[in-house]
Amino acid sequence: MSEQMRIMRSKELPEELRDRIVARHRSGQGYKKNSAALKVPKSTVASIILKWKTFGTTRSLPRAGRLAKLSYRGRRALVREVKKNPKITVAELQRCSREMGESCRKSTITAALHQSGLYGRVA
Repeated sequence: MSEQMRIMRSKELPEELRDRIVARHRSGQGYKKNSAALKVPKSTVASIILKWKTFGTTRSLPRAGRLAKLSYRGRRALVREVKKNPKITVAELQRCSREMGESCRKSTITAALHQSGLYGRVA
């Protein structure tokens, strides 16, 4: 792993590096050579180039909408609990959620279960 990659703390590559990847791509270099030269995974090079082709920029675009209160992983854990014990109350699910580090309201849990196709639970 390169020194530059070890120093980085965020999951996003610096815009300058993304621009360099696109510039090399435009000059005719393939994904493999691009990846080896800049010490970035091939899949990352491919996703940066795809994003550039789609949006015409390498800049981080603003995200739409409000972020979800429950993560995908937390939602799956709740569904697993309900499938294990269909009579579990929402208050107990809320406690389980809090133990996982994702505190949220009862209505949020109910909505998450509804989105997962689970209805008629004690709530």
